[in-house]
Amino acid sequence: MELRSSRWYSGNDRNSYIHRAWMRRGLPREAFEGGKPHIAIANTASDLTPCNSHLNEVAKSVMDGVWEAGGVPLNLPVVSLGETNVRPTAMLWRNLAAMATEEMLRANPIDGVVLLGGCDKTIPSLLMAASSVDLPAVVVPGGPMLTGHFRGAPLGCGTDVWRLSEEVRAGTLSREAFLRSESSMIRSRGHCNTMGTASTMACMAEALGMTLPGTAGTPAADSRLLERSHETGRLAVGLVMEGRRPSQVMTRGAFLNAIVTLAAVGGSTNAVVHLLAIAGRLGVELSLDDFDRTGAGVPLLVDLQPAGRHLMDDLFRAGGLAAVLKEVEDLLDPAAITVTGRPLVEDLAGAEIWDESVIRRRSDPLLPDAGIAVLRGNLAPGGAVIKPAAASPELLRHRGRAVVFDSVEDVYARLDSPDLDVDETSVLVLRGCGPKGYPGMPEVGNLPLPAKLLAKGVRDMVRISDARMSGTAYGTVVLHTAPEAAAGGPLSKVRTGDPIVLDVAARRLDVDVPDAELAAREPVMNGHARPVRGWERLYVEHVTQADRGADLDFLTGSSGDHVGRESH
Repeated sequence: MELRSSRWYSGNDRNSYIHRAWMRRGLPREAFEGGKPHIAIANTASDLTPCNSHLNEVAKSVMDGVWEAGGVPLNLPVVSLGETNVRPTAMLWRNLAAMATEEMLRANPIDGVVLLGGCDKTIPSLLMAASSVDLPAVVVPGGPMLTGHFRGAPLGCGTDVWRLSEEVRAGTLSREAFLRSESSMIRSRGHCNTMGTASTMACMAEALGMTLPGTAGTPAADSRLLERSHETGRLAVGLVMEGRRPSQVMTRGAFLNAIVTLAAVGGSTNAVVHLLAIAGRLGVELSLDDFDRTGAGVPLLVDLQPAGRHLMDDLFRAGGLAAVLKEVEDLLDPAAITVTGRPLVEDLAGAEIWDESVIRRRSDPLLPDAGIAVLRGNLAPGGAVIKPAAASPELLRHRGRAVVFDSVEDVYARLDSPDLDVDETSVLVLRGCGPKGYPGMPEVGNLPLPAKLLAKGVRDMVRISDARMSGTAYGTVVLHTAPEAAAGGPLSKVRTGDPIVLDVAARRLDVDVPDAELAAREPVMNGHARPVRGWERLYVEHVTQADRGADLDFLTGSSGDHVGRESH
């Protein structure tokens, strides 16, 4: 077979000379002439992405595996997005990271790629890029951090930030104690140890077939991650020689397997926009309705924060993702393969549950129906989502008076005012925080509760927005309402005092206002971003709505790996 990299390196003309000579920094001649696959390691390591700061060590193990299998490994730093630090939101640059990585994979003399991600947007952006260029690819998730403890109790990073900060506001925890917990929360390298977006997307990558089976969820500090990384390096060379590409692995059946997995592990709502975007790059038909149809009736089997009690290193020791999937094997597409070329279900044969307090049996689930629920109605004609596993059961059917906020700044200015006309039956509505409005669709949908209600012991309320929320967050929170307010969606016409009706069982989200009155109202779009230059302007002008994955409209569909013109 002709390797793609040989289009750069083979021959005796000036251009092939240049390509080889500038790469001959310790590499032998046979690296360019011996039919050795050149494997890029798309590496999102960055000191400013703390969850990925260890990925250079992971990359070294991948390189060793590539060399062992007869390939040539090449470190390729790519755009890295740290969820905890980047403002206004890492989601604003997910599509930029995907586009930049796609172009670098296409432009360089490589035959395959190993994708190193961890923090929330890194695995989605890498998979979007790999889908667009469709070179042989495989993911190594960076892994969750080890569990930290405070006052003798385990800390779930993210989840316990939200919980403890609300206790401070309620007056049941001192600020000094809250700040002391800070040094205990992040115990080791790795991403969040809850079933937040990072852990969820690692599980999604494995369910899609894009990891070496059994890799997702391996703790970042566990030496077995380096062992798996070495094996993945070997596998990457095999992928090139066998010609196995992402489009052959990530079929519609693979995406439906990911939706089943999402429900069974109690995964993040953010997976919805990411899976839609990845499918869009591949040209795979996937819609919001697929999440409801396929996820409905799937039991929640993993007792993990924020939907349960335990943390990611508990899941790993209890049997890992394979043990979870073994329990729902009959719901999985038996034809969907992994990067190994074998069906996903084939690798579940030896899976066992070692701790049933962490991974529940199908006959004794944490919840019998844990799929992400897709809501529609006059408030969300394009759909909205809610995670029932993280919600209060008594609020899943609710009618309450809207208390509307036009921006995050409006929330901070008024939420704790003693004059705010709100009670525990109210519905907090936040708008102006969708893809166009913020811009970037930030993780602000899990609004803090009004101080005066916290003081009364209230710990959950119905909250509705066009924003996202962290996968580590919890509560009865309706998200991704489409179309968003900044695009003229019905959320822009809601007024404080309007009756809001939520009925998750019926999959409805409505404002109880006559259609004619709602149509006649002028939309409130104060939060609409109007950038004048750069990426933000390109993003706002071309980003799609949440129900289509919030990708850029001109990036859907694969473009392949061909580059026709020479550089000199």
